[in-house]
Amino acid sequence: MGALIWGGVVLTLIGVGLLVYCIVAAMKAKKLGGSDEDIRARLQKVVALNLVALLVSAMGLGAVTIGIILG
Repeated sequence: MGALIWGGVVLTLIGVGLLVYCIVAAMKAKKLGGSDEDIRARLQKVVALNLVALLVSAMGLGAVTIGIILG
């Protein structure tokens, strides 16, 4: 069960890292400015990556939870 817990921890940390990246990318997109459509296009890419980051984090937390319950 240790491998399941540590694998979940790694997935969770990757997801949190991606979330931090999304925050920085969104702030950078707003800071760069431009037309509304340019900002919207940049932020749409960030939103897609944000959803992936949330999924990875949730899978990691689920793996940790299952590992703790079974262990």
